[in-house]
Amino acid sequence: MQDAKVQGGDSRTSDLPTWLRPRTGGFVLEVRAQPGARRTAIVGEHGGRLKIAVNAPPLDGRANLALIELLSEKLGLPQRAVTLETGDASREKRFFAATSESACEIVRRLSAQRK
Repeated sequence: MQDAKVQGGDSRTSDLPTWLRPRTGGFVLEVRAQPGARRTAIVGEHGGRLKIAVNAPPLDGRANLALIELLSEKLGLPQRAVTLETGDASREKRFFAATSESACEIVRRLSAQRK
């Protein structure tokens, strides 16, 4: 997989952040959630994952929904295009974003809000 080209041929997988992997039809996002935060924002990276703080509490799936809402908004996708694959009750989650955007564009959109 070292030499596999990313969608659109704009980058190589080794050039991608560890939290982003191409998959047919879109990208896999490895996320570290921080529920119950003061504000909802992309914080940076933590342990090879994209760290996202959400204001919602980790009850009844509210934090997961807040993560989906934020990711879909930042990626310019409908909420149905972002799905939680693993980590329903964990801080470490895996999402799939169904998009034809390039890897560079995904990174740009998700990096823009970091502080």
